[in-house]
Amino acid sequence: MHAAARLQVLLAALCFGTTGTAQALGPDGLASVDVGAARVVVGGALLALFARALRSGTAARMPAPVVLVAAAGVAVYQLAFFAAVADTGVAVGTIVALGSAPALTGALEWAVGGRRPDPRWVWATVLACAGVAVLVLAGGGAAGVSAPGVGLAVLAGAAYATYTLASKRLLAAGHTPERVMAAAFGLGAVLLAPVLLIGDPGPLLSGGGLALVVFLGVVPTAFAYVLFARGLRRLSAAETATLTLAEPLTAALLGAIVLGETFTALSALGSLLVLGGLLVLAAPRPCGVRRLAEVVS
Repeated sequence: MHAAARLQVLLAALCFGTTGTAQALGPDGLASVDVGAARVVVGGALLALFARALRSGTAARMPAPVVLVAAAGVAVYQLAFFAAVADTGVAVGTIVALGSAPALTGALEWAVGGRRPDPRWVWATVLACAGVAVLVLAGGGAAGVSAPGVGLAVLAGAAYATYTLASKRLLAAGHTPERVMAAAFGLGAVLLAPVLLIGDPGPLLSGGGLALVVFLGVVPTAFAYVLFARGLRRLSAAETATLTLAEPLTAALLGAIVLGETFTALSALGSLLVLGGLLVLAAPRPCGVRRLAEVVS
């Protein structure tokens, strides 16, 4: 059961990893914040339609405070991440946001839910985060380190952790992945709508802009987050966050294959470290170790 859940999260991460390449292939002049907001708006609408068509799971009303926390996590992540990248550069912003999310998720899950992280998760997270760091360093980045930018990147990681934990609570209460994602992204879209009104929507309304937004709304948002939620339903929030570190690995490979970016020895090392961390999580534990873990827990 857990193997299937891990595969669902990994497939979601593969979809997440297409966003950078898709945006690079899109038209020029698109503001990243506008693209992120439009992506959530389109994805939220599709998730709402999908959840309405299924009408499965518990019919109980979802607690509004938890839904609001999940939606705020979705919205804050988009805004904080793009602001961090703009302020301190892609390299530093990405490594701090992606690298801090699994650790913050594990810490919050322990603090809020009392679930102590598995030692194997700790080692997997260390390996995967080190791999992300190497991948980002391999990509270069001339921007200097900015303290406010680093703070925004940590805020993005915390927002991701908050969204994951809030979604986990809704899933544990018996709500379907489709309903949970529709609620989080639907309300997140409402929160992000002013960004589209304030910005210049012109480039988004071009043929290429609309095609990009539709792709981002369908594949790495609606489809990917349903897979993400289905995996999250059976896994801990900490393990789920670590598995999604396959996203930067996917982005690096697509950059090399599709965009012709250089895949250096340093990129290969980072990729191997990320894969090593994911394999540590995915590998089945010996029966004796499993029984000992059950006794300890």
